[in-house]
Amino acid sequence: MKKIAILLLFLGILVTMTACGSVEHVPITAETEGIWNHFFVYPMSWLLIYVAELFNGSYGLAIVLVTIVVRLSLLPLVLKQQKSTRALQTLRPEMEKLQNKYKEATKKDPKKQQEMQKELFSLYQQHGVNPMAGCLPLFVQLPVMMAFYFAIMRTEQIALHTFLWFDLGNPDPLYLLPLIAGATTFMQVRMTAAQLNDQMKMMMYIMPVMIIVAGMTLPSALSLYWVVGNIFMIVQTYFTVTRFEQQTAQVSKT
Repeated sequence: MKKIAILLLFLGILVTMTACGSVEHVPITAETEGIWNHFFVYPMSWLLIYVAELFNGSYGLAIVLVTIVVRLSLLPLVLKQQKSTRALQTLRPEMEKLQNKYKEATKKDPKKQQEMQKELFSLYQQHGVNPMAGCLPLFVQLPVMMAFYFAIMRTEQIALHTFLWFDLGNPDPLYLLPLIAGATTFMQVRMTAAQLNDQMKMMMYIMPVMIIVAGMTLPSALSLYWVVGNIFMIVQTYFTVTRFEQQTAQVSKT
């Protein structure tokens, strides 16, 4: 899906900005001012601290659990987004016919462009499809995921703890987490590559490299977050996209 690639691209830009030091690293507290900090980042930070305290101060485990909870809470929006994408895909042959019908005329006559848009709109209405239905879930997901990202970066307690073999506040000395994060990012995008155009497919190779490079310089807490989030997305994509496509292919053969 193109929207997944866009999300990954946005994350890649954010990672690059963070690595270059252009993202604010000021610790987040209840007194931190600003709508974004107070109502988005701080609640995520508070949740991480609360969950860690429930598990004897294990901030690594808190990151794992909160990542899963956040992903699960966003799952209904993701499913709605995917449903909208599938609905548009079923109309793609008819949409392409309309576009081919007006292909030459729209270049010379703006009125023909308007006619084509009216026919497309009529096609959407006829099949009960809203082409913008997939955008709202995307706009809801982005602030939540970005707030969680910044909460991990700016929660002081996280940097003071260890998890498994690594220090959450420093890069993984074995570079194992960044490599796993890169590999799972590749797998995640690869699973949806069939639905992406050639330009978007480039992200399948660019994003893993960006994640690996960033993971080697940023705190391990972020690499842990990426690994858990990617694994969740791989499982989610398998059950909501890959299996659906396999079942659809079997039905079409019969």
